[in-house]
Amino acid sequence: MSLLPAGKWLAFAAKGERLCLGVRRADRWIVCPYGAVLDGASAKDQCARCAQLDRSRSVAADTMADDPRPYGVYLAYFGPGLLKVGITAVERGPTRLVEQGAVAYAWLGRGPLMAARRAETLLGSALAVPDRFTKAAKRAARGALPPVPDRAAELAQLHDTARALAGWPETLDPVEFACADHTELFGLDRIPGEVGELGGMTPGAEVVGEVLTGVGADVYVRLVGGGGEAEVGGGVGVGGELGVGAGVVGSVVAVMDARLLSGWVLGAAEGRVTTVSVRAAARVAGEGDGQEGLF
Repeated sequence: MSLLPAGKWLAFAAKGERLCLGVRRADRWIVCPYGAVLDGASAKDQCARCAQLDRSRSVAADTMADDPRPYGVYLAYFGPGLLKVGITAVERGPTRLVEQGAVAYAWLGRGPLMAARRAETLLGSALAVPDRFTKAAKRAARGALPPVPDRAAELAQLHDTARALAGWPETLDPVEFACADHTELFGLDRIPGEVGELGGMTPGAEVVGEVLTGVGADVYVRLVGGGGEAEVGGGVGVGGELGVGAGVVGSVVAVMDARLLSGWVLGAAEGRVTTVSVRAAARVAGEGDGQEGLF
């Protein structure tokens, strides 16, 4: 988020092809040996074979059960009724919550990896608490967030219920309830009610606009575009696309998934307008999107 602060101007273009990032080992990326080209509309930044290799040593895939690090179990809040459970290495602190765009969160317990995993599974089976939400659901919820005290109360209720469950892992130390809220960190008050969605990059596509704020991987940008008049409320055209006024900052604000930039070589924009398609955002939580990664 420090790289894209509010008020920063973006003017970049996608060069060449979008290539697989390869495999991460020992805190560095190893180049994809296949030189695989990726779909510009997918949030995945690895080809299938590199992703399979990554999951051969992964907490998410349960192939790293011997990890000796302590893990924390957390409850994350994304909007009314959108509460999930997850685990993350204690040494990472709240980083994982920030990456996911959690509006608020609370720690539930800390202990060995497998104990944390059992607690996560317990909440899923006993209370039907999910371990993920779709990107569309998270985005839709941000447009109708209740006051901070209401968010904290919903988290507190689930925290109390979870701690009272039978079968709590003995080696998992409980953590007293304390709500952390990301309203100020994410600049949630800078997100307008009407928001479009920026499509995937293609070779030569350009994005020009002003950053309003960032929430996890989502970056909200007031676009400069070429097309019709800039309106979100009534400006949906054929195929659900939105137009933005040529050469000026229009009223269209679009959210861009920064993960869609992974694998591209980005250079300076040659024009002065956004040429990536902008579509109307899903109005219903969970509509039109696949699931995100675990945790």
